[in-house]
Amino acid sequence: MAQPAAAGQRRLRIRVHGAVQGVGFRPQVYRLAVALGLAGSVRNARDGVQIEAQGTDAALEALLDGLRRLPPPVRVEGLQCEAVPATGDDRFVIAASQSGAGAALPLPDLAPCADCLAQLRDPADRRYGYPFISCTACGPRYSIIAAMPYDRERTAMAAFVPCAACAAEYADPTSRRFQHQANACPACGPQLTLCDAAGTALAQGGAALAAAAAVLRDGGIVALKGLGGFQLLTDARDAAAVARLRVRKHRPHKPLAVMFPDLAAVHAACRAGPAEQALLQSPAVPIVLLDARPGVLAANLAPDNPRLGAMLPSTPLHVLLLEALGFALVATSGNAAGEPLCADNAQALSRLAGIADAFLLHDRAILQPLDDSVVQLAAGRPQTLRLARGLAPLALAHAGRGSVLALGGHQKNALAVGGAGRIVLGPYLGDLDTALARQRLATATARLPAVAGGQPAWLACDLHPDYASSRWAAADPRPCQTVQHHHAHLAAVLAEHAIAGEVLGVAFDGAGLGEDGTLWGGEFLHGDSRQVRRVARWRPFPLPGGERAAREPRRSALGLLYAAYGPALGGVTLDLREPERRTLLQALACGLNTPLTGSVGRLFDAVAALLGLCQVMSFEGQAAQRLQAAAEQVPRQRPYPVELVRDGDGWLIDWRPMLAALLGQRAAGGPVAAIAARFHATLAAAVAGVAQRLRAGRVVLCGGCFQNRRLLADTRAALQEAGIAVWWPARLPPGDAALACGQAAVVLARGDRATPAAQPCPAGSDGAN
Repeated sequence: MAQPAAAGQRRLRIRVHGAVQGVGFRPQVYRLAVALGLAGSVRNARDGVQIEAQGTDAALEALLDGLRRLPPPVRVEGLQCEAVPATGDDRFVIAASQSGAGAALPLPDLAPCADCLAQLRDPADRRYGYPFISCTACGPRYSIIAAMPYDRERTAMAAFVPCAACAAEYADPTSRRFQHQANACPACGPQLTLCDAAGTALAQGGAALAAAAAVLRDGGIVALKGLGGFQLLTDARDAAAVARLRVRKHRPHKPLAVMFPDLAAVHAACRAGPAEQALLQSPAVPIVLLDARPGVLAANLAPDNPRLGAMLPSTPLHVLLLEALGFALVATSGNAAGEPLCADNAQALSRLAGIADAFLLHDRAILQPLDDSVVQLAAGRPQTLRLARGLAPLALAHAGRGSVLALGGHQKNALAVGGAGRIVLGPYLGDLDTALARQRLATATARLPAVAGGQPAWLACDLHPDYASSRWAAADPRPCQTVQHHHAHLAAVLAEHAIAGEVLGVAFDGAGLGEDGTLWGGEFLHGDSRQVRRVARWRPFPLPGGERAAREPRRSALGLLYAAYGPALGGVTLDLREPERRTLLQALACGLNTPLTGSVGRLFDAVAALLGLCQVMSFEGQAAQRLQAAAEQVPRQRPYPVELVRDGDGWLIDWRPMLAALLGQRAAGGPVAAIAARFHATLAAAVAGVAQRLRAGRVVLCGGCFQNRRLLADTRAALQEAGIAVWWPARLPPGDAALACGQAAVVLARGDRATPAAQPCPAGSDGAN
């Protein structure tokens, strides 16, 4: 029989929203409530955490104040309180979680904390040298979640029964592992195994780690099962080992990330300022793009690129391995070229058999595969280039009606779930060119909603019908809205920065299907998340060979010269064999497979080819990367001329004056670096010029071209000098990995109605106000 409540006490039901599951929040609430003499309970709920607290007014106010002050990784985004009848409770408990998926915020995985690292290195500790040590402040979260709420039975840790010592810690309110769902030790937790290339087990536990280190010392390649998937490791000092990895992985030029033992090793090989050092040491432990010091590591880590992707050990397993070796390792994604990341043992042993010499495996399942995140410092601020381990999923507050699963694009695919006052963007999945990649997409369409709020009623996808994500949407019975590619880019940045009202959006990227059926990529859009209209664009030019031109910058250069000068190409000689050149000119003359584009991405390619920096690409963005690297050798330059002309009821930016001046400077022997820098400055000046002509007071930059830190810095400077406010992607990637976020924002803004996108407008309209 319930006891009556004590006099002078009242009871509150408190609903807490934010990053409050999987971060040790309930143990902290428990300790705080007990210290304040409160009775009641705390439990995981479908929409966060629910607390019932009973006590004096002063104690309850102290509890609310304490909840708002809890340190990261806890992030309280909302507290809702209601008075409920007091009871006879005389103690505070952690109650069983509510079942079923809901709107609780799933938390990204966290790097090992200082306390766990101290235990890892302490020979007297029972977890000494244990590569899966973690506590409520660190360790796996999203990668091991099957569904919310975050409890052990809904994680990959359900397969491991805690030993008596771990069970005691779990039940002890004074322990760092009180209610820690991933708690484990060498006696009861995941274990390491080293296998050879044939899959034969060679060693277990600490011996497996030591044997893997020996393979790496000898210049071998090890496939390591990390937190979110496999990585391919080899000695970053050994050019021959790096070359073998490149040949086996079919990755001839794309930069390879490097994991360093510690910060001192990073500084020895790279230049890292305070802001970049903070990124390296953040709980996400992302790959950070840094300026490399020549001659320290193998020269073939990042050919023709002055920057290096650097990271610190992201898990206890990596800490132990790097400390055993004492030198930097290549740490690149565990996949063959064009395939998605391997995430389970059998899959890795099959797909990486021709790449790795040995496999360092463990028996904890990866339920949510994750690549390593990539960030850089751009325009003085951190910018995410790949949202993955440690940063994903990312939740943004966003009002709107309905619920939606947004399927993103075809390249750099990622999914988003929108509804219940937010948009949750899932991790980078990769390109959807292969059957394996499309399988991963199908799996992710079930996994992300399971941890982000249940199956939405609507779908959203790109306007392009041939994207694998669009085809998946077409096969699903749910209603679907299509969202134009560049509108989605703009809406994503509006959602990230919570920008209300109409803006001038500048969407520069490689290509996206426009509403008029042509390839867009250099767009100026006026509007908001609900609808936009195109108000300016770059003069289009043909792409001989269509999609092949996106891989061969020399073809973009040919199309640009042809559009400016006709078959004579202005007398410019291109890196094309005569039969191929003749065939392509014939195709251009009759318009055969030569689609028009105004893409700024293809402009970058064309200029890179004209400057002799890149004729054929082995990875996406290679030409633009080399052009950026050249531009960054010199200070900001004056722009080349362009002409802004009327085009219907909008504006057209004519690049022909720029091309003539650029070719003239090149013919006169002008340095490539200065020409590259002037090209970047021209794009920036054109953005500011259009914004001024349209009297736009607010500009939003979006699209993959704005991951180019020189373009971003020059454009920001040009706009700010004109007195125009400017925003750009920071927490969200600038490229297609953020499309799903924008698609969700558009559908939520339209209120789940099948509202068509804005009607095509060849050049848009005059005003931005």
